[in-house]
Amino acid sequence: MTQLSLVIDLNVCVGCHACVTSCKEWNTSGEAGALADLMPYGKDPTGAFFNRVQTFEVGEYPNTQTVHFPKSCLHCEDPPCVPVCPTGASYKRAADGIVLVDYDKCIGCKYCAWACPYGVREVDPMRKVMTKCTLCVDRIYDDALPDAERKPACVLACPTNARLFGDIHDADSNVSQAIRDNGGYQLQPEWGTKPANHYLPRRKTAITIHDDELIRADNPLSKELDRPTGPVKEQTLDDVTSW
Repeated sequence: MTQLSLVIDLNVCVGCHACVTSCKEWNTSGEAGALADLMPYGKDPTGAFFNRVQTFEVGEYPNTQTVHFPKSCLHCEDPPCVPVCPTGASYKRAADGIVLVDYDKCIGCKYCAWACPYGVREVDPMRKVMTKCTLCVDRIYDDALPDAERKPACVLACPTNARLFGDIHDADSNVSQAIRDNGGYQLQPEWGTKPANHYLPRRKTAITIHDDELIRADNPLSKELDRPTGPVKEQTLDDVTSW
């Protein structure tokens, strides 16, 4: 049985959000339907996204590192969102393992969002249906596209090749090899959902920061520290005007 999935290399993801914008662009014009954008240029932009990038720091100052963590539907092999759907709108395809939503059946009850432990289900505020990553199913099976372009939009847009796409059940696939060679792992495996998407961990890099590097070279106060110390001289008006 085929299980298509994404493998994301956290060591090379730079948090540029190219995957977010390309996903939004493709799926808004594709079979998934227009994803809502409310006040996109306002103070509080909202809408529906299939893919988001979370950014945070790890470590203790000054030895900290910034981590960019892309997250979308993980296309679990045992998806908890499917059995809770009262209308059968959420389903998993047997042919390729992709989890999808039938918008004609979805009533927007949000049961699937409550069941998903990864928080990757969103309700479209305009259409009132649940939305999620489709792995660009309408693109990867499009015979009109060259083989090199029959990949999810986020994979094609990534400038650092941090995203890989393939069949994790195929031992010789690029994603399976990446998982084996780089210690790929599943997100929260303790939930028993068997997420198909995997992450490649960041490699530890030794960083040594010396005390003198914490002081700005152009700090004007450093000049004060270089002045000779001695008894304080009482300033006069002539001293001030002579500066």
